[in-house]
Amino acid sequence: MDVKLIKTRIRAGHWEGILTGAVAQPDLEVVLLEQVLAGVTVTGLPDRPGEYAVRVPVPAEVLSEGVQTFLIRLKGGETLAHFTIITGVAMEDDLRAEVDLLRAELDMLKRAFRRHCVETAG
Repeated sequence: MDVKLIKTRIRAGHWEGILTGAVAQPDLEVVLLEQVLAGVTVTGLPDRPGEYAVRVPVPAEVLSEGVQTFLIRLKGGETLAHFTIITGVAMEDDLRAEVDLLRAELDMLKRAFRRHCVETAG
């Protein structure tokens, strides 16, 4: 069975997607930090056989500083999708600092390459 889960949006504290390729309504679970979260709903789409609307609530109590990755999988089986939520200022600052460092290193490499080209051209 070739089951696929495609994200459609995250809105009002819920991840939403469309599941295709299922022969029967699948039993899904969402796992965060090895804990199964409650509240996942799977609803058949009446005008599209074999397709289901999936809705995953994101409880406020699981959100904290840093990165949280939620796994959506068939109960006891294959992971179909995942989504990540990043919170806090520290992560943004770390990313900006890393990009600034990469830019500085790139500028240094460009200067060294240009100097090398001038020295070897003559």
